[in-house]
Formats: sequence, structure tokens, C-alpha cells
Amino acid sequence: MYIPVNDMLKHFKQDAPAMANITHKSDQWSPYHDNSGTVLAVGIPGAVIVAGDTRLSNGYNILSRDATKLSQLTDKCVLATAGQYADFIALRKFLQQRLQLYEFQNEVQASTETVAHLLSRELYSRRFFPYYTFNLLAGLDENNHGVVYGYDAIGSYDQMTYGVQGSGQELVVAVLDNQLKGYNKINKTIPQTREEILDIILDCFSCAAERDIHTGDNVEILIITAAGTERIVKPLRKD
Repeated sequence: MYIPVNDMLKHFKQDAPAMANITHKSDQWSPYHDNSGTVLAVGIPGAVIVAGDTRLSNGYNILSRDATKLSQLTDKCVLATAGQYADFIALRKFLQQRLQLYEFQNEVQASTETVAHLLSRELYSRRFFPYYTFNLLAGLDENNHGVVYGYDAIGSYDQMTYGVQGSGQELVVAVLDNQLKGYNKINKTIPQTREEILDIILDCFSCAAERDIHTGDNVEILIITAAGTERIVKPLRKD
């Protein structure tokens, strides 16, 4: 049976929607904001060195140029955090309260290993609505040698010699692999002194600040030894 083309097309013809009926999809609200930045920790015999930049940003906006990403939890232990700054403050407050209670009950400060386990349990307990933080826990072990623990967002962690977290991680970790492990390095000389490690850390943050807009302003460095903690602040690029 012959069907005229015009009669056939009218069954597929659709009216163009009126502009008044078109709704634009708005941005969905999210409880998470990545305030980013870069933190780094290196453990060496007799000391641990922890560093973090002081820029607090949200997208292309700089909210603060003097926001610390480091928190000293005990005399021998420091938490370094990148990610959402509000969650960092909440996590820091929880850990400080629990460690203060631990010290009150046991009359001794918690060891670095104990703090590492406490942090892992707290992150895992919030796994269904996790802290948007990417943490490094650095401190001295029972022999007063530097040790670093790296975490993901839900508490899985590993002990390492050095670690990096944050928006500059990909830029920095390759330099540390080359300088501290000797990967792809003809001269396998590994720096051991504190001054050499400090120079490498400063170079890492200077390089990251050149390419990462969320890293900059200043780098804050904490050097923890059995004798105490030394704090150093060095300038980075401001733009």
C-alpha cells in the first residue's frame, strides 16, 4: 500500500520546545571543597622533617596566604594534611582531644605508632561520609628515628621513608624518588644530612609553586628531633 511521504513524516514531526519550558541544570551542592596545597614529610635517622605550603585556595581564589597545614599532636608527632581545610580542622580537633585523654589516663604521651593507628581508625569509621583530607603522619619511633605514615581518605595507611600529598604530589614525588631513592640516577649518592634534605625540600616546593596554582606563598617546615621541634618558614612565589 502506498503511503504519501507527507503523511508518513507528520507522525515523526515534533514541535520545537518553547524557550519558557527549557530549564538549565544548576550546579549541584556538594559538602566537599578541595582547598588543596602540598604537604611533604621525610624521615631520616634521628629526625623527621615535615613541610607544607601556606596557601589556602578555592578554585582560582586565594582565601589565605598564611594558613598552616601542619599540626603538632605530640612532642614527637606531626599531622600534615592537604584537601578540605574545614575537615582538617575537625580531624585535628578530634585527635587532640583523644590524645589529651590518653595522656591523662596513662600519664604518658602516645607514641607515633599509636597515633598512626588512632588516625587510621577514625578515618575508617567515617568511610561512608569521609573526611576530605589526604594525610601524612610523621614523627619519631621508639629509637628516635624518623618515620612517615601515608593515608588515603578512608584510613588505609602504610609506613614509608618519605611521602607527599596534595595538588603538587605528582610534581614533587618524582623528584624525591630520584634524589632520595636514586631512581634513574647515574650517580647513586643519596643525601643523608639534614641540610641536604632541607635543600631538596625547598627545591621541591619551589618547583611545585611554578606549575601548581594551589601551592605557593610560603613553605612551613618543622624539624622534629629528640631535643625538640624547630620551625622554619621560607618564601615561595606569591602569584
